[in-house]
Amino acid sequence: MKRIDEQQLETDLANRYEYLAEFIGFTPDDVEAIHRLAPRLTPHIPKIVEQTYAKLLSYDATARHFLPRQSGYEGDLPASLAELGPEARQIQFRKEHLRRYLTSLVGNAYDARMVNYLDVVGKIHTPRAGNKAIDVPLVQMNALLGLLADLLIETIHQLELEPTVERQSLRAFNKLLWIQNDFVNRHYAGSTPQMDPTPTPPPAASAWR
Repeated sequence: MKRIDEQQLETDLANRYEYLAEFIGFTPDDVEAIHRLAPRLTPHIPKIVEQTYAKLLSYDATARHFLPRQSGYEGDLPASLAELGPEARQIQFRKEHLRRYLTSLVGNAYDARMVNYLDVVGKIHTPRAGNKAIDVPLVQMNALLGLLADLLIETIHQLELEPTVERQSLRAFNKLLWIQNDFVNRHYAGSTPQMDPTPTPPPAASAWR
C-alpha cells in the first residue's frame, strides 16, 4: 500500500497534481493524445466558446457574474443584465479568454507552469484572487465544467476519428477535466493552505474572469 502525505497534498501544488494524475491514471500517453488531437479540435474551439456563453447568458445566476469589471478589461460596463448580450464588449473580452484557456488545454505542456495555471483558473473565480466583486459560487463552477466536458465530448464525436483514437481522446479529456475540477474545488473548501510557489503563468483564461 502506497503511503500518501495528505498534508502535503494541501500545501504542494506539484504533489497534489502528481497524486491526482497517478490515481486517476492521467499519463503521458493521455497528454500525447490531447496534443495529437489539437490540430483537429482547435478549429472548433470558437464554436465551443459561443455555445458556452449562450448557456451562461441564459441564466441570471451565471450571467450576473459578468456585470462587475473583469480583470484586464478597461472598456464600458453593462449597467444591468438586460444590457448583457452576447455582443457586449466585456462578453467579447471574456470569450477571448475562454478561447485561450481551451487552446492552452490542448496545446500546453503539462509541466509545473501548467499545473499552476490550472490552479489559478480556480482561484480567480473567488475573492482570493484580489477582486472582491468576483465571487462565483461553486455550483456555478461545477455547472460550467460539466458543460465544457459535454461540449468537448460532442465535438470529439463529430470529428469522426478512428475508434481507438476517439476512445483515447475522450478518456484523456475526462481525466484532465476531473483534475481541473479538483483545482477549482480546493479554493472553496474553507481556508486553503498556502501552496509552495511555482512559476506564474500569463493571466488565467477562463469564463468569468
